[in-house]
Amino acid sequence: MAGGAFAPTSGGKEYPGKFTFRVFFTCLFAATGGLIFGYDLGISGGVTSMDVFLKDFFPDVYQKESSVKASDDQYCKFDSQILTLFTSSLYLAALVSSIGASMATRKYGRRPTMMTSGLLFAAGAIVNGLAKNVVMLIVGRLFLGFGSVPIYLSEVAPSKYRGALNMMFQLFITIGILIANSLNYAFARLIGGDMAWRLSLGGAIVPGLIILLGSCFLPDTPNSEIERGNYGRAKDLLLKLRDVDNVDEEFNDLVEASEKAKLVKHAWLNIFKRKYRPQLVFAVCIPMFQQLTGMNVIVFYAPVLFKTIGFGSNASLLSSLITGFVNMLATFASILTVDKLGRRKLFLMGGTQMLICQVVITIAIAMKFGVSGNPGVISGTYAGAVVAFICVYVAGFAWSWGPLGWLVPSEIFPLEVRSAAQSINVSVNMIFTFVIAQIFTAMLCHLKFGLFICFAVCVVIMSIFIYKLLPETKGVPIEEMTVVWRNHPHWSKYFNEDDAQFETSKPKDIASA
Repeated sequence: MAGGAFAPTSGGKEYPGKFTFRVFFTCLFAATGGLIFGYDLGISGGVTSMDVFLKDFFPDVYQKESSVKASDDQYCKFDSQILTLFTSSLYLAALVSSIGASMATRKYGRRPTMMTSGLLFAAGAIVNGLAKNVVMLIVGRLFLGFGSVPIYLSEVAPSKYRGALNMMFQLFITIGILIANSLNYAFARLIGGDMAWRLSLGGAIVPGLIILLGSCFLPDTPNSEIERGNYGRAKDLLLKLRDVDNVDEEFNDLVEASEKAKLVKHAWLNIFKRKYRPQLVFAVCIPMFQQLTGMNVIVFYAPVLFKTIGFGSNASLLSSLITGFVNMLATFASILTVDKLGRRKLFLMGGTQMLICQVVITIAIAMKFGVSGNPGVISGTYAGAVVAFICVYVAGFAWSWGPLGWLVPSEIFPLEVRSAAQSINVSVNMIFTFVIAQIFTAMLCHLKFGLFICFAVCVVIMSIFIYKLLPETKGVPIEEMTVVWRNHPHWSKYFNEDDAQFETSKPKDIASA
C-alpha cells in the first residue's frame, strides 16, 4: 500500500518495510484505546452541566447555580470540590494502574494489558450508568482506566511512519470526545431526565467493549515477544508487519536491545541513572506541560465554562460539541504533517497559536466580567467570538501538544527501561490531570480571568523548553534513539565513552536462528 500522505523521513537508520494494510489495521485497532480516554474526557463535563444530574447528586451546587443571577459573581457558581472529584477521581485510579502496567507489560505482554483496560472500563461504565449515589459514581470512575496503548503503536509502526500512526491514538481521543459531546447534547435535548445522564455515562461500555474485543484479534508486538524469549514468533510477526523478504537487520537490532534490557534487573532504579536523565526529563516535563496548557480544563469543563459566560444548558453542550469537532479535525493536520515537519516545529507552532488565543480570551473575559464576575447583558456576538477563539485555541493544541504529548515520550526510551518510563509518563500525566481537574473551579472562583494568564505563562515556558532542549526524533528508529540524545549539544554530557561503546556493540547474528 502506498504511503500517501504519510511521507517517509530521514534522520536515522532505515529498515525495509511497507506501509501495509496489516500495519494500518493493527494500529487502527490499537489506537481505538484512545476512545476510552476521549469518551471519558468529554462525557464528565457534559453531565455535570445537566441540571437533572446536579439535582440528583450535587443538590448544593444545583441550588447555588440556579439561584445565581446575571448580576452576581459568575466565576464561583460551580465551585465544589465534591463535584470536581467526580471528574478527577478516574485519574487517581489511572495513576495506580500506570505503575502496575510496567510490570504487567514486561511479564505478560502489551496485548493482555489492553484487554484488561477494556474490561475495567466497561465495568466502570455499568456502575456509573446504574449509580444511585455519589459513592457509586466515584467507584465507577475509579474503574475507568487505560493501559500502555501508545507503546503498542510505537513498537508496531515502521519508524518512518511511526509519528503518523502513533497519532492515531490522539485522533481516537478526539473522536471519543466528539462522540461524548454529541451524545450529551442529543440525550439532554431529546430524552432529558435521569435517562439522559445515565445513557451518557453508561454509554462508555461501548468503547470499553471495542478495546476488549479488538485486542483479542491483535498480535502482540515483536518487541514484547522478544522480551519473553519468543524469537521465532517475533520474527514471523515482523515479516508480516513489514511485508518484505528480509527483516534480519531490524530483528537483530530488536534482539540486541532486548539483550541489553535483560541486563537491567531493576528498570525502576536504572531509569534514574545519568545516561537516561535526558529522556527522563522529557517523560516528566512533556505530560506536565501538556496539562498546564489548560486544554483539559476546556475539555472537562467546556459546558460549565460556557454556562459561566452566559450560555444556557443545551447551548453550552452545543458549544462544547463544536469545539470537540474542531479538536478532531485539527488532529488530522498533525497526522499529515508530523513526519514531514517533525516534532519540534509542531510543538512550537502550536504553542504560538495557543498563546495568542489565550491572551485574546483573557482580555475578552476581563473586559466583560472584570474581577466582580458580573457581566451584565451578554450579547450573542460576544459569546460567539469567545467560542471562536476557544476553537482556534483547541485546534492549536490538537495538532501539537495533544498528540505529541503521547508520541514523543513513547518513542524516546530504550527498551530496557521503556515500560517503566511509559508508566512514569502516564503517571505524571494523570497526576497533573487530576490536580487541574480538581482545582479548576476553585481557581476560576479565586483567580477569575487571571487563571487564563497562568496558562498563557505556562505555554511560554514550555515553548522555550522545547526550543532549547528537545532534539528532533522524526524518522529515527526507536532502537537508534539514544544516538540522537548523545549528539545533542546540551544532553551529550550525560553520556560517557563506555555508554557509547555499549550502544554500538553488536551481539551475534541470530536472524537465521
